[in-house]
Amino acid sequence: MSASSRPPVRWARAPRVVWRLLRVLGQVLRGLHTVTRRFPTLNEEQRAYQVQLWSAQMLQVLGIELRVLGQPVPQGPALLVSNHISWLDILVLHASRHCRFVSKSEVRHWPLIGPMAAAAGTLFIERASRRDALRVVHDMRASLAAGDVLAVFPEGTTGDGLQVLPFHANLLQAAVSAGAPVQPVALKFVEVASGQRSLAPCYIGDDTLLGSLWRTLSSDPIAAVVRFGEPELAEGRERRAWAAELQQTVSRLSE
Repeated sequence: MSASSRPPVRWARAPRVVWRLLRVLGQVLRGLHTVTRRFPTLNEEQRAYQVQLWSAQMLQVLGIELRVLGQPVPQGPALLVSNHISWLDILVLHASRHCRFVSKSEVRHWPLIGPMAAAAGTLFIERASRRDALRVVHDMRASLAAGDVLAVFPEGTTGDGLQVLPFHANLLQAAVSAGAPVQPVALKFVEVASGQRSLAPCYIGDDTLLGSLWRTLSSDPIAAVVRFGEPELAEGRERRAWAAELQQTVSRLSE
């Protein structure tokens, strides 16, 4: 996102933003305490509930309203495919329907966030390695066979949300091989007052995480809108053709 298209930074709101930042840090630390102290005593269902609850609470701390349209799959196996706009997307999807994400391997080493992502069941992938991609597809297939709900961002990068980028097809092979349904999901952020798209949470180009976070916290009230489409099976479609059709479906859902 170019500097000219970014929403302005409202420095007059700095005291409110600093207070919210402190609350965000507090929520992160509570989450870290949960995964390090409580998770070892919980079963999978209880862990999933805690992840979903923590994500919903974090959105509240950030001042973001959650709106869920459509019906997420009630149970696995299923693969959610979504467009990708912001670092907020994982929180939004977790709060809407708990799932296991496939994420870039660097996230594993992020302070505070890395251990939480690993505890939430994230599958990590070295995106530059074809061999590792094959490993992750194998792990995804096994996870789907076990009845899990997985989630991927097939665009492979973040966009501004105004259009959905082409979908990469590689990770869809897991759903094809497992015979699992894929549910298209569309994300967008809107201003609560006007209903117009909000670019404040975007995290693209030369954006920094802190800059995106500051814009989000200093903006007018924002709602995260999640629209779940109908689950579908491959039904003989080759993964690249299926990826193209899913991209079109997500694009329609995001309008």
